[in-house]
Amino acid sequence: AAFSALTRKRGAATYAQTLQNIPETQVTTLESGLRVASEESSQPTCTVGVWIEAGSRYENAKTNGAGFLFEHMAFKGTKTRPGSAFEKEVESLGAHLNGYTSREQTAFFIKALSKDMPKAVELLSDLVQNCALEDSQLEKERRVVLQELKEMDSDLAHVTFDYLHATAYQGTALAHTVEGTTENIKKMTRADLASYVDTHFKAPRMVLAAAGGISHRELVDAAKQHFTGASFAYKGDSMPALPHCRFTGSEIRARDDALPLAHIALAVEGPGWADPDNVVLNVANAIIGRYDRTFGGGKNQSSRLATLAVEHNLCHSFEPFNTSYSDTGLFGFHFVSDPLSVDDMMFCAQGEWMRLCTSTTDSEVTRAKNYLRNAMVAQLDGTTRVCENIGSHLLHYGRRIPLEEWDARISAVDARMVRDVCSKYIYDKCPAIAAVGPIEQLLDYNRIRSGMYWVRL
Repeated sequence: AAFSALTRKRGAATYAQTLQNIPETQVTTLESGLRVASEESSQPTCTVGVWIEAGSRYENAKTNGAGFLFEHMAFKGTKTRPGSAFEKEVESLGAHLNGYTSREQTAFFIKALSKDMPKAVELLSDLVQNCALEDSQLEKERRVVLQELKEMDSDLAHVTFDYLHATAYQGTALAHTVEGTTENIKKMTRADLASYVDTHFKAPRMVLAAAGGISHRELVDAAKQHFTGASFAYKGDSMPALPHCRFTGSEIRARDDALPLAHIALAVEGPGWADPDNVVLNVANAIIGRYDRTFGGGKNQSSRLATLAVEHNLCHSFEPFNTSYSDTGLFGFHFVSDPLSVDDMMFCAQGEWMRLCTSTTDSEVTRAKNYLRNAMVAQLDGTTRVCENIGSHLLHYGRRIPLEEWDARISAVDARMVRDVCSKYIYDKCPAIAAVGPIEQLLDYNRIRSGMYWVRL
């Protein structure tokens, strides 16, 4: 028993050793402006992906949904690998191909054996540069997307966050949904999708990222060989600039008393990706915590708001969020409650916000920092998460920030910083509110606004 305990102890790396032993992220910028970044390890598999600075924020009212529809079309064949030939080539590698579209990012990535990395790069370059966009496939995918839109209407959390963006950034590009509107999807043509790709899928706005058992030199060589399209290798300064988005304190209410539960989201304007205040706000969110009735622990959880929720049956679940974009963000919380508990839950949640601004304690901050460290190290789980971390960081920050640096930023946070930063973004600010379902008990906006400060006598 003593020997096995000693063996386990020797085999376990400390937290500090884990941070120090992470391989270096190597970055090479090609003449076209394409950034190639990788983290090498001894894994037998690798994940290779293309991260693109494009999404619904770059669309207008008429083209909203083009990026999401293209994501579906991208897997349906290219000019050199028509139809099922593309799918068969991916499957012959035993690889997994996936992608997603968000408000500021589009990504396509492949997880495969490390030895197949050059083929993965070739497939990704073909997908991004030579998507066939066949009319027959477009009609099929149009029907698929329209069905997805119907299904999303039943996901009330998703609907609530779309409404939150619509009211917080009304009249600007961030108000658009990622998926677009039913009307747009029905009208979207092959020419619309081709124009979207030609406009936004340019080398300076892309990152080719890889993680796993690969060689950075081989990755760069594969990128030079395959990412060579004339329209892709764009040079000049006439690419569309990032549309400016303005935050507005306002609300959207979609009352439906036939629904069993109310979904409420409240947010203030948060900082953009590169703002150092994000670390402090993430600590603040860790102090608030999250809760779901399916969790164990009940009223013994460390989160004060979770304790209140259990003791007074305030909600079914709640979760804080800090959603960042290039130059702005949404810092807030979302909860799901019974119709007669909406007012009490809102009162307690706003009370927690005020407590963060005025009386955060050192012990709470210590616990929250440990929670963030655990979440940070979890990013090392698997090549796909590492690859996404590399691609997103290069788009957001222009470099990959090492975990040691994140740890130093977290360590520097103290209770005074949390109080000061939360006061800066929360205290006496006009919030954006989105509410869906049986929300009769949700108080008037001005009453909720008055909960954004405390009157001290």
